[in-house]
Amino acid sequence: MDIRRSLRDNRGFILFLLSFALFRTAVADWNPIPSGSMRPTLLEGDVVLVNRLAYDLKLPLTDVVLLPLGEPQRGDVVTLSSPAGGTRLIKRIVGLPGDRVAMRDDVLILNGQPLAYTERQTRGESVAPGWVVDAVRATENLGGREHTVQLLPALRARRDFAEITVPAGQYFLLGDNRDNSEDSRFIGTVPRGKLIGRAHHVLVSADWLGEDGWRMAPRLERWVSAIR
Repeated sequence: MDIRRSLRDNRGFILFLLSFALFRTAVADWNPIPSGSMRPTLLEGDVVLVNRLAYDLKLPLTDVVLLPLGEPQRGDVVTLSSPAGGTRLIKRIVGLPGDRVAMRDDVLILNGQPLAYTERQTRGESVAPGWVVDAVRATENLGGREHTVQLLPALRARRDFAEITVPAGQYFLLGDNRDNSEDSRFIGTVPRGKLIGRAHHVLVSADWLGEDGWRMAPRLERWVSAIR
């Protein structure tokens, strides 16, 4: 009896929670960035806004597509459920269905054409507490869309793979931190149904990593900034 009364007295709040949950699972979401696989585009401690209706309307809490709404494009930064285990990841689409994709010495080759890399700079990058290595950052031109990628020559990484053709209905994804990312080089191409949505803005950001342990320093310059 008490449970029924409690439900009745709080039905407005309960409906709000259900509507909020439905909104996050079907329309829009926000995701914290826990790793450096998308550096320098996204940093640990960023919270990104994700448009879940960018590509498909899905049955909430499932990968079942009810209605296609748009086509993923090269250069889109997307969240996805990894086909290798279901872990939520965030990566960049570099290969569309039918594209031929290869990599040689960290140079991405798309449909037989090596991509252009300009504005190369070298800087120090911390990859673990007390371990700083040289990082090469360059602007990659992906079909007319430019963004920055990072290479870590000192790390062991998969910098080469033979050409593959992306199957119909699937996509080839890479992290912008090319030598430190679990992406399609390891998990394979990603079916469209595994794409959750397109990440389009950093909502808020805070530097929460430090050699002295936990810290929280807001990065105000990144708040409400568009993702390139």
